[in-house]
Amino acid sequence: MRQIVLDTETTGLDPKAGHRIIEIGGVELIDRRFSGKHLHFYTNPEREVEADALKVHGITNEFLHDKPTFKELLVEMMEFLAGAELVIHNAPFDVGFIDHELKLARNRDWKGPLERHCAILDTLTMARKMHPGQRNSLDALCKRYDIDNSNRDLHGALLDAQILANLYLTMTGGQETFSFEQADESVVRNNILPVTGIQQGDDIALKTIEVSADELAAHKDYLRMLEKSSGEIPLWQQLDTSCQD
Repeated sequence: MRQIVLDTETTGLDPKAGHRIIEIGGVELIDRRFSGKHLHFYTNPEREVEADALKVHGITNEFLHDKPTFKELLVEMMEFLAGAELVIHNAPFDVGFIDHELKLARNRDWKGPLERHCAILDTLTMARKMHPGQRNSLDALCKRYDIDNSNRDLHGALLDAQILANLYLTMTGGQETFSFEQADESVVRNNILPVTGIQQGDDIALKTIEVSADELAAHKDYLRMLEKSSGEIPLWQQLDTSCQD
């Protein structure tokens, strides 16, 4: 199973108002494992970035002015995405922008909508079903599932895709990575931010948390209460005794 966890950054909120994609990032999963392959582009939107959007992602007009247009990057992007299931948080937003870019590009081989070429899974819809009535933003879900997003001072397409990949794997039955580090700013701004998740099987030093005397005493009191209320010796103590015999 091939999945691409995807995110975009844009000049504003509405493609119908002429807003464009300025960054796209995707992380590849093969059978729920990070493959090490990723997609990452900055694009020249051929228009100004709105002030409110700049506050979110920090990507300036000056930085984007010499970048290739989306149309110039379209073939490489679509060849990477084609045939995969795209995992996106609030998919209608990102898909709406990509569909708009496909329409503007007028490429004969890669006509929209995006769903002609990829399956799409919306993790926001999934989260709302799992946690009805609760906040299900990416930050809120990271806090709920204990996913480290401490490097996320500003939104960034590839960084957010990495975070979402860890979150998606945890929400759907098991996280494949433990953490990742943010690359140097100069690396990020040159479109070569690496996927830096720690893979299963890596030698990882896990933190050991010592139990205090008070916590141990409280635990023993709780076990005695369980034994008294049930009238039986707890199963784990029976197993411990049998193992000693």
